[in-house]
Amino acid sequence: MRANRKKGLVTALLPAAMAVAAPVGVSAPVTAAAQEARQRWEQLCQIRKDKLDLILPEVMRENAIDMWIVAGREGHDDPNASMLGGGYVGDVGYYIFTDRGGRIHRAALGIGGAAFAQCPLYDTTGGPDRLRELVAAHNPRRIGINVATEIGTADGLSHSLHEKLRETLGADLASRLVSAEKLVSDFRSRHTATEIAAFARAGEYARTIAERAFSNEVIQPGQTTTGDVAWWMMEELHKEGLGSSFGLPSIYVLGPGERGPVSGDHVIQRGDLLTMDWGVNYLLAYTDMKRMAYVLKAGENAPPPGVQRAFDKARGIRQMIVDTVRPGVTAGDALAAVNARVAATQGLVLGRYDDPSADARVSDVVIGSHSVGDWGHGSGPSMADFNPLRMTYVLRPGNFLSIELFLYTPVPEWGRRKIKIPLEDNGVVTERGFEWTYPANNRILLIK
Repeated sequence: MRANRKKGLVTALLPAAMAVAAPVGVSAPVTAAAQEARQRWEQLCQIRKDKLDLILPEVMRENAIDMWIVAGREGHDDPNASMLGGGYVGDVGYYIFTDRGGRIHRAALGIGGAAFAQCPLYDTTGGPDRLRELVAAHNPRRIGINVATEIGTADGLSHSLHEKLRETLGADLASRLVSAEKLVSDFRSRHTATEIAAFARAGEYARTIAERAFSNEVIQPGQTTTGDVAWWMMEELHKEGLGSSFGLPSIYVLGPGERGPVSGDHVIQRGDLLTMDWGVNYLLAYTDMKRMAYVLKAGENAPPPGVQRAFDKARGIRQMIVDTVRPGVTAGDALAAVNARVAATQGLVLGRYDDPSADARVSDVVIGSHSVGDWGHGSGPSMADFNPLRMTYVLRPGNFLSIELFLYTPVPEWGRRKIKIPLEDNGVVTERGFEWTYPANNRILLIK
């Protein structure tokens, strides 16, 4: 993309005389930045079309929901609005999807705007006052609405809009309203080829920026702070037109000294072991990943042997997780299977996050391989105790997972104190099991 920006800059700096000499009626060349914006828009439009054509019908039928109503108002979009086409809502707007046995009928009421119109997705449009008429004409038995007990992306219907919706529909139709929590989870967590492509590109952006951040391009030992690294990464997001669901990247020192404040004023020193936790948003795809780096001391060309052994041990546990993931089982059962393998391995015990046991004879393992993709912590099946409802959901091809684990193991160079090794990278569940969507972390980065 840098080459594109340079080309755009050259175009912008063409002599004014050349611009004057251009024939009347001939527009100026489209800049590279505009071309990138147009390409991203077209990719996003295709993602939306594929999602509504291919994913929505199966999830509505699996969840026995005949109609799904997504409501929003100006300044209060539903979390699903971007995937459903976005658009401008002046007062109240509704996306309405009806299963009539064939193609899902789509209606957008009270929603418009140039961008919305240039990616046509809807069969019926009009004002929000047509809602009751449209719903009554379809006469659905079960109407899904976005109220939920756990999943935030399925809980976008405000109290006032809920009341307005019930009043507008009337008592009979309102009695058919049900939670669409599972439908939304399925819709957001099953992905088409275009979504997988965008997710893979988000992963490449994330790892490229992360690995540049943990290098001498950014870090000068004894001068650079963890906050400096975090803000450099934020600037790269700004330059590339990317976002994140995590805010400021978490940059901190694992040891051997005190950890220091996350992304704060801690000066990075030689001998420090660093880690980061962050993610990138590209189009509608979100990543969540970690990287590690060691700051070499004078005369060193590699991390201390004990640190490297700890990292390699964590990679072995990661492979246990990858080998266990397969479609057709619940995420909770997959987690239980991995935990059983860990517990049966000599020298490993299941532990608690950032609270390792004092027993130096064992290494503590914590696994939290969660859903990802539609947010940093996603809406779908999740192999993580902190997502209890999502652990009951079945893993399916097209689900994105963040393979995340923490290993706490003693190292001689730290006086047998336990070192924390965090690993996290992203991929997709397939018919074959689990596959990375970009190269996972297989090395400790070195800072000279």
